[in-house]
Amino acid sequence: MDGFFSVEDTLALLDEAFVQNALIACAVLGLVAGLLTPLVVSRGMAFAVHGTAELAFTGGAAALLVGLEVGLGSVAGAVIAALIFGILGLRRRERDSVIGVVMAFGLGLGVLFLSLYDGRSANRFGLLTGSIVSVDGTNLGVLAVVAVLVLAALLVVYRPLLFASTDPDVALARGVPVRALSLVFAVLIGLVTALAVPIVGAILVLAVMIVPGAAANRVTANPVLATVIAVVIAEVSLVGGTILSLAPGLPVSAFVATIGFAAYVLCRVVARLRGRAPARA
Repeated sequence: MDGFFSVEDTLALLDEAFVQNALIACAVLGLVAGLLTPLVVSRGMAFAVHGTAELAFTGGAAALLVGLEVGLGSVAGAVIAALIFGILGLRRRERDSVIGVVMAFGLGLGVLFLSLYDGRSANRFGLLTGSIVSVDGTNLGVLAVVAVLVLAALLVVYRPLLFASTDPDVALARGVPVRALSLVFAVLIGLVTALAVPIVGAILVLAVMIVPGAAANRVTANPVLATVIAVVIAEVSLVGGTILSLAPGLPVSAFVATIGFAAYVLCRVVARLRGRAPARA
C-alpha cells in the first residue's frame, strides 16, 4: 500500500489539464447539486433521482454507441426521464411505481447499448462509476451551459418552489402553480443528474444529489442554512474525492461517497448531541 495516497504523485497530477478540468467540473457540479439537494430531500424524491440517473446512463450509452458526445446523451436521457416522471407520476403514491417501470426499461436499453458498443471498455465502465479522464473541454462547455440554466431557473422559481416543497396543499390553495413547478423541478433534477453521471457514475449519483441535503437537514430546519451546508458538503465531497482518487488511480465515486457518508454521520451526531443538551442542562 506504499504510495497509495502519495502527496508527490497527487501534486504532479494536479498540473495535468484533464485533472484541472475535472476539478472545475466538480466545483460547478457541487454548487448546483448543493442548491437542489435540500429540496430533493424535502420533496421525498430520492428514488426519482436514482431513476433519472439510470436514464442518464441510458442516454450516455446511446450516445457512446452512435459516436456522439456522452455528456449530451446523458443530458437528453435525464431530461426525457424527468419529464416522464413529472407527467406520469406527480402524485406521490404513483411516483415510485412509475419510476420503477420506466427505470427498468431504460436500464435494459442501456445495458443493450453498452453490449453493442465495441470501443474501449474504460468508456463503458466510466458511465457506471465515473471517470475524471472523461471531463474535457466539451464536457466543461456543456456543464457551464446547463449550470447557468439551472441557476437562472432557480433564481426565478426558488421561493414558490420552496413553498410548494414544504407545504404543497397550502401552496396550491394560495394559487401557486404546484404542477408546473413539479415539472420544472423534475427537469432541473434531470439536468444536474446528467452532469453528475460522467463524474461519479450512474451508480453513485445519490452521493451527490441526496447525501448533502440529507446531512444538512439533520442539523437545521432553516432552508437557507441547509442549502449553504449542502453546498459545502457537496463541494468537499466532489473536489476532495477527486483529489484523493488521483494517486491511487481509482474511481472517484468511491471517495466522493465516502466523504459524503462521513459528513452525514457527523451531522447526525451533531443533531443527537444538540438534542440531548437541553435535557442534560
